[in-house]
Amino acid sequence: MNSLNKRKIINDPVYGFIDIPSDLIFNILEHPYFQRLSRIKQLGLTYFVYPGAQHSRFQHCLGALHLMCSCISALRGKGVEISSEEAQAVSAAILLHDIGHGPFSHALEKSLIEGISHEDLSGLFMEEINQQFSGKLDLAIQIFNNKYKKKFLHQLVAGQLDMDRLDYLRRDSFFTGVSEGTIGSDRIIKMMNVVDDQLVIDVKGIYSLEKFLIARRLMYWQVYLHKTVQSAEFLLVKTLQRARELARQGGEVYGTPSLKFFLYNNINYFSVFNENPDWESKEIIEKFAMLDDSDIITSAKVWAEGGDKVLQLLSRRLINRDLFKVELSDNPFSSSFLASVKEWVASAYNIEKEQADYFAFSEMISNYAFDPDDHNMQILFKDGSLHNITQVSDILNSRVLSMKVKKYCLCYPKKYKNIN
Repeated sequence: MNSLNKRKIINDPVYGFIDIPSDLIFNILEHPYFQRLSRIKQLGLTYFVYPGAQHSRFQHCLGALHLMCSCISALRGKGVEISSEEAQAVSAAILLHDIGHGPFSHALEKSLIEGISHEDLSGLFMEEINQQFSGKLDLAIQIFNNKYKKKFLHQLVAGQLDMDRLDYLRRDSFFTGVSEGTIGSDRIIKMMNVVDDQLVIDVKGIYSLEKFLIARRLMYWQVYLHKTVQSAEFLLVKTLQRARELARQGGEVYGTPSLKFFLYNNINYFSVFNENPDWESKEIIEKFAMLDDSDIITSAKVWAEGGDKVLQLLSRRLINRDLFKVELSDNPFSSSFLASVKEWVASAYNIEKEQADYFAFSEMISNYAFDPDDHNMQILFKDGSLHNITQVSDILNSRVLSMKVKKYCLCYPKKYKNIN
């Protein structure tokens, strides 16, 4: 490949022009495993509610790379030692941090491969690419796995103020049009510092940090945990669940080759990561690397015309955006109440009672407005002292903001009219 072609710039709608900092980063961008991310929506089915939310994981990873380059420059300006090798490695780590995401991102996480998170799969992808790149990602993998001596570099990839969160809040806010999620990522990055190998925020940045944490909370309830988004993603999960059940029973289920591999084979954390795995990680990665959103939608369009009634009904709902109605409650729904809904579903759809579980079910969702244990962020004062943000912020010290909010969702077909 001609190295003269590698010094590219990419025009991003959020940040403007993004520079590609090195040949290694360019080669990662060009790799088929990474290119696949352009076919995976960052926010899953959120576009059912916010039509503009059509952006991809590819765009998000590029944005996180851009912020990482800015952060490296800002920290070096404050005397933090980051070598050229470390800068390239941490940039590669943030670029690849989400490469293990499956179709529709978080919506189907652990649905196709039980018990394996996208972080686990990202690690497998990085190991495979590293072999193809003759070990050039060794340091990036150490940083990603928090095995490198400079711990603050890992915090930039996977911490409370990592480049992942700084990008996705700003990007998701931009594409959904939800202005409450807008954050001053540039200001936060310029206020970052390193003390005793830990990432900290200069005291001048405390208000930007408060806004970041509150914006994150607002985005969760207004976008990520929006009840109609949840309804859409529950429907997607139930559709795949039914397809897998039929496949495991020996039935013929349509699917693209890569999707059928995961429908028919019981692949889980133990079968991949134990001492004597049932599957080689390379085989799993090669199959998973061929999966994206189009596999699911294409298959669902065929299932909507298929023979199994339950899968047919679920798929038609998904394709036509005929979502479940969602009732929210602060308390769990009674089992007798849910049973009555399922009885109606079984009768109305002429299906078995146990099959009604696909159409009427209850789930619990939760979110911290602010979790003092989770957000252990240190503020650096001018006298050199460090204080946890909960000790110096009036807003984030509030008992209300520190409470974990739980909501119970009851999902059922909209045609059912007897819900009180």
